[in-house]
Amino acid sequence: MTPLLITLLIVAGIALLIVIGYLNNVVENNKLERARLKVELAERLRRCGEITETFPGQLMTPALKLLLTRLELNLNQRQLSLDKNSSSIRSRIAELEGLIAKGESLPVNNPPGPIQTEARAKDVRFLLEALHSQVVRASQEGFLAHNEAKYWVKEIRHILVLLHIEFFNNLGQAALQQNQPGHARLAFERGVQYLRKQPDPVQYREQLEYMEKLLARANAMVLDKIEPAADEVNELTEGLKADPSDDWKKKVIYD
Repeated sequence: MTPLLITLLIVAGIALLIVIGYLNNVVENNKLERARLKVELAERLRRCGEITETFPGQLMTPALKLLLTRLELNLNQRQLSLDKNSSSIRSRIAELEGLIAKGESLPVNNPPGPIQTEARAKDVRFLLEALHSQVVRASQEGFLAHNEAKYWVKEIRHILVLLHIEFFNNLGQAALQQNQPGHARLAFERGVQYLRKQPDPVQYREQLEYMEKLLARANAMVLDKIEPAADEVNELTEGLKADPSDDWKKKVIYD
């Protein structure tokens, strides 16, 4: 065996080892990417399911329910491409396709959940933020058309405004029922300020006028509460009613 042949065999062996190492690295990276993608899809499905199941019924529309169902179907189909033998995923896909076939006639079973506390308002706001992320991601991946995604981003902002309107209204009404007009005035005032800051005030003109009326009512109740009643007896009113003829007694005492 000539030195040249030996050299060629060594070079070929090294090259083969490099190729094997590269292929092993590619395979390993593909496995890691599949595992990462599975985790990501599972998390996105969890968030989508959370929105679908826990979103307040008074804010959930058939169109929104349909969108969430479509998003869930897309994520399940992508999961199936990674796990083709999963019967549970296939079953869920068939169920979702049946719901989507009904269009906006699909059932909306979310129970109404009044927004009465700041904690609850924050929870719903977080759901809206998660929905916004789902819509943007679906658009980036090409599942939602740009115009449709743009529409839903706008609609999510509208639902956020409705959330604030309900929260401030419920907060103020509860304060009125508890005979706390000062707290009610603060809640309605926050609602008025929030609506006045909206970029399209015409869209919420009716809600703003209603909130302003509530604010005026609460403000009048506060003023009535701090003014002493005509028949209220206290040291100040008694002093005002004192006989002017008693002044000579004070002069005798202080002179």
